[in-house]
Amino acid sequence: MSAIPEAPFRARRPRPVVTPELIEEIRRGYALRWHGPHGVCHWARVRETALRLALITGADAEVVELFSVFHDARRENEGTDPEHGPRGALFAAALRGRMYELSDAQFSLLHVACADHTRMLTHGDVTVQTCWDADRLDLGRVNITPRPEYLSTAAARDPEFIAWAHSRSLRFTVPEIVHRGWVRG
Repeated sequence: MSAIPEAPFRARRPRPVVTPELIEEIRRGYALRWHGPHGVCHWARVRETALRLALITGADAEVVELFSVFHDARRENEGTDPEHGPRGALFAAALRGRMYELSDAQFSLLHVACADHTRMLTHGDVTVQTCWDADRLDLGRVNITPRPEYLSTAAARDPEFIAWAHSRSLRFTVPEIVHRGWVRG
């Protein structure tokens, strides 16, 4: 890969899948520090990384975008919390049809991606792989360097892509969407 693709996020869909209202609903029940290691800035970096990867991998952009906000949304601590993925998947199920829409096939992928993101190394579906790669590429925020052997897609294993994502994580980059649309006040 010669360059990290610029993701035309706004041009892709007439309205965003992750809305400020959805973020507010998630925030109401979020148990940790909002701007902590597993909070909103991490979700936004995972979102940007996943959408850029999806341009290469062909992953479902709606699923990866929703994964970014649900996968850690029900963590109970910043350390070991092996059930946070399944809790995030259940929370996503509870909000489906009220805060966002997905087909049954899309929701099945979102559920697996959230529930198993810390339990499995890889999965047969490129959308799930893209979700997990995007999360793993943001490990710099907790002083872990992503290792290519733990990444599922060729795009994520590209040294240039790893360097781009890891540097954003190490610098605790706050993506524009956090200020522009996800956080009010």
